[in-house]
Amino acid sequence: MIEALIFDFDGLLVDTEIISLKVYQKLLMPYGYDFTREEYAKHYSGKTEIENVRRFIKTYQLPLSQEECFKRVIAIEKELIKKGVDLKRGAKKLLGYLKANGYKTALATSSTKERALAILKDHEIIDYFDEFVFSEDVVSGKPDPEVFLKALEKLGVEASRALVLEDSENGILAANNAKIDVLCIPDMKRPSKAFLDNTQAVFETLDNVISYLEDLSQERACI
Repeated sequence: MIEALIFDFDGLLVDTEIISLKVYQKLLMPYGYDFTREEYAKHYSGKTEIENVRRFIKTYQLPLSQEECFKRVIAIEKELIKKGVDLKRGAKKLLGYLKANGYKTALATSSTKERALAILKDHEIIDYFDEFVFSEDVVSGKPDPEVFLKALEKLGVEASRALVLEDSENGILAANNAKIDVLCIPDMKRPSKAFLDNTQAVFETLDNVISYLEDLSQERACI
């Protein structure tokens, strides 16, 4: 029986992938580079900001230290986020359903606490979550399972009684490594078949998860 759902954040709950693309385009523009959506999806989607900063410096030979580059990325992102960040389709409907039906919920993200909470508060959905795990709370990022294992610990739920909602390959792999079943709702980059084959289901939007949970409940009732 599923008791809890663990949500990824960027690209799954909120539409921040497009913002990240714009951030990196603005970062590279002064150096004469045209950063494409395809390049972002191939190498940068689903990675931590630190990982991406390191790749940018190496790939584009930027005359910046890691600290300088990271600060520029954060500054650009803050300006863009001030203009607003959209929730992914079906997010509020799913969260409302989970709350009404007694499911526990956790947010497990590589985002910083300040950034994630600001967006959640802006959309008035922070109270839908019982627990949170942010980048500051873990040593190793996805695909390491640490972020999901900490979420389980905070929720007080066994892995067999939880579901992870993810959009990225690294997120799917992290859930697999944590021995938690995972549902995939792809964003800008659709995970390859090798990763999707290791999920319980793949959906176009978050509200499809409601039908999945209802089917599970009906199956259990028939046993």
